[in-house]
Amino acid sequence: MADDKKQNIVDTVANYSKRLFGFIRGKVNTDADAEDILQDVWYQFTNTSATQTIEEVSGWLFAVARNKITDRYRKKKPDLIDDYQYETEDGELHFKDILLAISDNPEMEDFKEIFWESLFDALEELPVAQREAFILNELEDMTLQEIADKSGESIKTVISRKRYAVQHLRKRLRYLYNELINF
Repeated sequence: MADDKKQNIVDTVANYSKRLFGFIRGKVNTDADAEDILQDVWYQFTNTSATQTIEEVSGWLFAVARNKITDRYRKKKPDLIDDYQYETEDGELHFKDILLAISDNPEMEDFKEIFWESLFDALEELPVAQREAFILNELEDMTLQEIADKSGESIKTVISRKRYAVQHLRKRLRYLYNELINF
């Protein structure tokens, strides 16, 4: 690659990366999708044999980005459960995005129904105080301090009850997750 072409690519990336990413991000669901599309745009730009001869670089880049976004939606792959799961540094599995998302995918709706049924079955196995601490905090968005004030218990007691509930639910739902993945 000639030095002029390398410098042209470096300058173009420096000048257009933020604007192009913002444009793409406004049209896709996640940062990861936007980054993938942006990478595809840069790949196409670097593989263009004469980057210096593109008269309107900005227009060219945004046109390629629009085409890549359109291609992404045309080639939409089916949603996978693993696409919505993430693991925290503590090793906790989270499915918040999938459980609260509105979807027209029947398989995802079936999964959500199974999950919610399993969650409420597992909650029923808990002592009342643990179940209430979990439901009030996680599902009704009350702070642990608000729960303590409402119940007349100490904050440490409420924290402990919720911790036991989470441990039980994590164990039960991890089992469900493993069953669904191996299905």
